[in-house]
Amino acid sequence: MTDLAIDHVQIAIPVGGEGAARRFYGVLLDLNELPKPPEMAGRGGCWFEIGGQQLHVGVEADFRAAKKAHVAQATDDLTALRRRIEAAGHMTKDDSPVDGRYRFFAEDPFGNRIEFMDRMARGA
Repeated sequence: MTDLAIDHVQIAIPVGGEGAARRFYGVLLDLNELPKPPEMAGRGGCWFEIGGQQLHVGVEADFRAAKKAHVAQATDDLTALRRRIEAAGHMTKDDSPVDGRYRFFAEDPFGNRIEFMDRMARGA
C-alpha cells in the first residue's frame, strides 16, 4: 500500500484578490506566507504555511466560492480565534461537536467556507 500524506490544499480566489487573502489568511489567521517558486509566481495567488502543510490560495478567472467543500483548521484556542474573526467583521456559525471537538464555520472574504475546530477534545 502507498504511504500518502497531505502536502497542501488549494482554495480559489478571484483575480486581484491577493491583498484580501493576505489580510485574512496572513494577518487575521496569523499564517506565515511562503514564497512561491519563481516559475509559478506569475500565476498570481499566494501560499501559506499551516501546521506542517501548506495552504495554496490560487487565482481562478471563473471564480465561484466553495460553499460546501472546505478546509478545516485546528487550534488550541478556538474561543480566542472566533473572537478575532468576529471582531474583523466575519460572521461565524456553530456546528455540532465531532468526537468532543467543538467547531464553527466562517467564510473568507471571497465566500469560501472554512471550518475551525479544537485541536483536541474538550475535557481530554
